[in-house]
Amino acid sequence: MNNTIIDQPKYINPYLGGVLLGLLILATVYITGRGLGASGSIKSAVVTTSNTIAPEATKANSYMGKFVSDDHSPMYTWLVFESLGVLLGGLLSGIIFGRTKKFRTDHGPKITSKRRWIYATIGGALFGIGSQFGRGCTSGAALSGTATFALGGVIVMFAIFGTGYVISYFFRKMWI
Repeated sequence: MNNTIIDQPKYINPYLGGVLLGLLILATVYITGRGLGASGSIKSAVVTTSNTIAPEATKANSYMGKFVSDDHSPMYTWLVFESLGVLLGGLLSGIIFGRTKKFRTDHGPKITSKRRWIYATIGGALFGIGSQFGRGCTSGAALSGTATFALGGVIVMFAIFGTGYVISYFFRKMWI
């Protein structure tokens, strides 16, 4: 038997994963009345951090002030628990199927690991800022919006993936 087949990490079939994700989104809409999303949990973490460091400035801020309450923490929302579940579930899956044995940064021959991390951080920050302007991330705005037949969800889906397709042309040289 060939050892390379045994040593390769195991992943779920992408078509099955897509169907399961779609069913999860529909179940979430049915149970909670709204879809999935992760950008709300990041916002909660930012508001909580800001409120811990500078409570008066946070309350005076026109955007963050509306999330601060004496009754409960901004971290006490189901979106925070959803994001923690995704993080812990991904980590557990990686541990179970042996994908965490080697911590490495994948990159092409024309880019260093350090540069890859810098670009990933910049890209993540830009996407996070954009998700606040777009009132949701790909999960909330695109997937859940499309699942509920919202025209805005379809527009966001095409905008996100279309922009990614166009921009990837300029960054592909780092990988080839």
